[in-house]
Amino acid sequence: MAYSKFTLAQALETFGLITDDTQDLFPAVEPVEPSELLRATLAQNTSVARRIATEKARSELIVAPILMEVYQRNQPEIGFFSGVDFTVDDKQGLSGVCDFLFTRSREHSVIVAPVFAVVEAKKEDLKPGLGQCIAELVAARLFNERKGTTVEALYGVVTTGTNWQFIKLIGQTVYLDREERYLNGARQILGILFQIVKGS
Repeated sequence: MAYSKFTLAQALETFGLITDDTQDLFPAVEPVEPSELLRATLAQNTSVARRIATEKARSELIVAPILMEVYQRNQPEIGFFSGVDFTVDDKQGLSGVCDFLFTRSREHSVIVAPVFAVVEAKKEDLKPGLGQCIAELVAARLFNERKGTTVEALYGVVTTGTNWQFIKLIGQTVYLDREERYLNGARQILGILFQIVKGS
């Protein structure tokens, strides 16, 4: 089974996880102003992505520019990867391609531990992506452990570009942010991503 095959129920059962959706994961997030370039890019791209209405269009035209802004404003402390194979354990179904992932490494040619965040872009509905994202977080934890590194909290995001659902994995608990975030609050989305990247 590849990451994309996991439903939320399957991911929870397979990896012995429980969920908690009662918390605001980022109650004191400090908004981050988008650069003028990002503002212009989103203003131009968002309506096109909505009109095309494919996962690829939303990923390339909305999600990627936001994540690139996070990367560019926080390098060289982090690594950023897009569309990479992240097969960690075939037997557990932890295989396949991640849309985007971040590492705490300056290495950009290969994925180096620790991986601390994964992002999955979806066409319209967030819910089908939750199981996939959780499986990728489990894989990231296993990958880190095999490389001799530990990250207490791993973060994931499932997004349509316009809607963003943040996830945090600690131990055997998956915390689903009770607040769904929206693109018209880009300052808040950037603030959350910056907070995750800085490990605060």
